[in-house]
Amino acid sequence: MTAYVTDAKGVRWTLPRPVAWRLEYTSGVPCDSFWLRCVWDGNNTARPEDWVSFSAEYQGERVFTGVVDECEVSVTARGRLLEVSGRGMAALLLDNEALGQDYQIATQKDIVRDHVRPYGISVASGAALRAVPQFSVATGSSEWSVIYEFARYYGGVAPRFDREGRLVLTGWEDKGELVVDGSAPLISLVRRDRRYGVLSQVLVRDRWSGAVETLDNGEFSAVGGRARRIITMPAKSSYKDMRYSGQFQLDKSASEWKRMELTLGRPFCAWPGELVTVSRGEPDWDGRYRVAEVVVEMDEAGSRSRMELAPPDFTV
Repeated sequence: MTAYVTDAKGVRWTLPRPVAWRLEYTSGVPCDSFWLRCVWDGNNTARPEDWVSFSAEYQGERVFTGVVDECEVSVTARGRLLEVSGRGMAALLLDNEALGQDYQIATQKDIVRDHVRPYGISVASGAALRAVPQFSVATGSSEWSVIYEFARYYGGVAPRFDREGRLVLTGWEDKGELVVDGSAPLISLVRRDRRYGVLSQVLVRDRWSGAVETLDNGEFSAVGGRARRIITMPAKSSYKDMRYSGQFQLDKSASEWKRMELTLGRPFCAWPGELVTVSRGEPDWDGRYRVAEVVVEMDEAGSRSRMELAPPDFTV
């Protein structure tokens, strides 16, 4: 992997070849992150304290774009070492508060102009979210929460960033699919059932009329799950809005109920959102999944990819 850093003046530096590194990719939040360690020549004229952005390439392909959060230079028995860490471009939206305001009609153009462009972030092509009437931005909310609410709640799309650092406001594209069979360089395969946080029922109450809409997760209830939440909607909420809000909370809570962790002995096997088919002749493990998170790392033990797999229709 080749890593680059850029200072506030736009000067780009190529870092020495890393002796260890880790790149973490998510489906949205928490945002992607990176860490690397390399040998650092004391005569190097670059000043780590000036670095603001980071990018990495692997075999000529961009694999990460983000911001630098921390640099550390240490003197050890192995010599002088540099460690650099940071997050993906979503950090700029998470770290900045939005200006509270009300839109009579909020369009995608309005939201991008007011909450994305000021941070030098571009939007990937293909986005076409519908306009939202009476859209409010609460004072103290992060810029990311504005984007997430506009895109996910009203548009049905989970916002995320690609490896070029662009904001993506479109759904998953099922282009390729990784097949894990007996020939794959398998290190481990772990199946996890996580009941904590999964909701069995959501009651959605309209503040104005007092009407209550009840939604149930029958599958979770059937295995003894009992966890209820009550949501109060703004005045005069439509039946559609109430039902969507409740179902979204049910689906989101269930998204981490059943997961698979797959580790392969090679880097960059798949990306979040891509499909993976496990076909190893074990009925309880075989199936089709979608990648929720990926950790790619390299150290003295070699390189590997650890992927967290979820059902293909999981909710972000």
